[in-house]
Amino acid sequence: MPGPITLTPAPASWPATETQKVHDAIAVIVEQTLELVGERVHQYRAVQKAGASAQIRDHLEYAVQAATASAAQTHDAGHDSKYDPEENDAEYLDELDPNEWKEQDHYQVLGLSKLRFRATPDDIKYQFHRKVLRHHPDKKAAGGNAHDDKVFKCIQKAYEILINPIKRLQFDSVDPGIDDRVPSLKAKGDFYSIYTKVFDREARFSKKPGVPSLGVDSSPRQEVEAFYEFWYNFDSWRTFEYLDKEDVDMGDNRDNKRYLDRKNRAERAKRKNEDNARIRQIVDQAFKLDPRMKRFRQEDRDRRDAKKNAKKGGVNGSAGKKTATPAQIKEDAEAKQKAEAEAKAKAEADAAKAKDNKAQQKKLKQVVRGHKKAIDELFKKHNYFTGSDAAPSAAVMGEQFTKLDKVIAANSKEVEAIEKLRTALEQAASENKVTEVFDAEVAKC
Repeated sequence: MPGPITLTPAPASWPATETQKVHDAIAVIVEQTLELVGERVHQYRAVQKAGASAQIRDHLEYAVQAATASAAQTHDAGHDSKYDPEENDAEYLDELDPNEWKEQDHYQVLGLSKLRFRATPDDIKYQFHRKVLRHHPDKKAAGGNAHDDKVFKCIQKAYEILINPIKRLQFDSVDPGIDDRVPSLKAKGDFYSIYTKVFDREARFSKKPGVPSLGVDSSPRQEVEAFYEFWYNFDSWRTFEYLDKEDVDMGDNRDNKRYLDRKNRAERAKRKNEDNARIRQIVDQAFKLDPRMKRFRQEDRDRRDAKKNAKKGGVNGSAGKKTATPAQIKEDAEAKQKAEAEAKAKAEADAAKAKDNKAQQKKLKQVVRGHKKAIDELFKKHNYFTGSDAAPSAAVMGEQFTKLDKVIAANSKEVEAIEKLRTALEQAASENKVTEVFDAEVAKC
């Protein structure tokens, strides 16, 4: 607060005899809250009103960080090197139709296809002004094309979408530049180099910050399980309003608008579920192929086997050896020779039998493999036989996979056994009892 105010002396010409009158006291100093105005404030309020401030803020923050890194990389190459060359966009712009603006790539329209979601608002404004100067209808009219304004309308629409945080978030969710491919199970190459790129690609859609990385082969088990637990509970900010086919504002009345809105919401939910299923497929594949998870499951099996053997094992005593007589030595040698001859004959017979049944065994293996595949699909479809609708943790999933391997191994020696197991699980699944049947099979092993 400021100190007391000292008034200056009255001028010398002031008549001291004149009556002085105080008309009012000095107003008390009070604090006032000033309301911010401007374009950025308007955008912020729009975001708050939409109820999506957190995810948009995180999305834009990620974009700004990416744009800063991109700008640092292109600084030495010149300011315009991060933008698309004008000559490369001429053919694309000429083919655009303003009425089909949802089909256009807004980033490419503004020459930002290199940056895409990393483009900052300054990049968008800069490129918009460049495109306007080049494709303004007045400039086209000077060249003889008085009614050629379709490119200009497409540029305006692209700017309108990308400069608005909410509309840009909706477009970024369905950006044609997004790579949605799922790696093939038979993809050749190092597991870590393949799936690190995939998870880094998907990480930018996470609502939660601090997305864990895939790691390396030497990563500790705790980190690996935490990674898969995060991705099995992955929450994406991607929305699909941009692809709405029905314009709610075009409804004739309130009931018609509600119908169109319900139709749009149903389509969005369908696309959201498809995207979630795609991410789940990626995580399932990575979990299955991850050499660390295979190693962890094998270590668990080894520990269980060692514990089981320790319980069964005992102290082997020795009663000592007696000196054998010549007759006993001869008898033992003849018995040994006879046993070797029988073993040799048995081995030859087994080899002949194996040779005769080779084609049949190959066919039987194919049948068993088919049953195993069906059981594996049933296992995934019913949430890994956990008996719960919630997504299981990585530790629980690892335990369920171990149990499944154990059950399949115990029933894979004969076609009848694996076929019986498959039938029992399918029947139980139709009766919502698959978890109980599976646990019973585990107990038999």
